[in-house]
Amino acid sequence: MFGNETARRSTVILAVPLAALTVGGTQAMAASEKTVTDTAGHAFGRLGPLSDLVVERLRVGDRVAASKFGTDKPIDDPAREEQELASVRTRAFALGLDPERTAAFFSDQITASKVVQRGLFDRWTAHPEQAPTTRPDLTEIRAELDELTTSLLTELAATNDAREPGAPCRVDVLEAQISADVVDHLDELHRTALRTALQSLC
Repeated sequence: MFGNETARRSTVILAVPLAALTVGGTQAMAASEKTVTDTAGHAFGRLGPLSDLVVERLRVGDRVAASKFGTDKPIDDPAREEQELASVRTRAFALGLDPERTAAFFSDQITASKVVQRGLFDRWTAHPEQAPTTRPDLTEIRAELDELTTSLLTELAATNDAREPGAPCRVDVLEAQISADVVDHLDELHRTALRTALQSLC
C-alpha cells in the first residue's frame, strides 16, 4: 500500500515539471540552456523552500567565480571550508540537528559551488567575450553566503522529520530538484550542481 502510494506520487511529481516544459516548447528549452535567470522561482513540495535556498546559493557561486576569474584567487580554499564546516557542526547541534549529517549537506553546497565556478572558468576561458566585465567584492559575497548558511540551517531544522532516510524523502528531493530546474530555468552546469547540492538531504 505504502509502496504503491510512493510510486504514484513519483509519477505525478515527474509529470508536472515535464508538462511545464512541454507547454513552454522549444523556446523554454532554449532559454534554460543559456544561463540561470535572475528571477527566482519556487520549487515544489515539502523540500521546495530548502531547494530554493540551495539554488540561491548556486547563483551566488556565479558571482564568486566572477570575483576570482583572472586573478590568483584559487577556487579551492580548504582552510576556509574546514572553518565553515566546523561552524555548522556547532550550530547544527544547537538546533537539534545531527552535526555530521548537517556538515555533509554543507560540504555538498561547497562542492556544488565549485562545480559552478570551474564550469564558468572553463566557459569564460573558451569564450572570452562571455567573461564578466566587473569583479564583485568577495568580502560582500561571503557575508551573503553567511546569511544563506543561517537560512539553510533554519530550513534544515524545519524539515528534519521530512528528511528521514527512505523512499518518501527521496521522492520529495526529486520533486524539489525537478521543479527547481524548471521554474528557475537552470542550464546544464547549474542543473548538475543542483544534483550535487541535494544528494545528501535524505
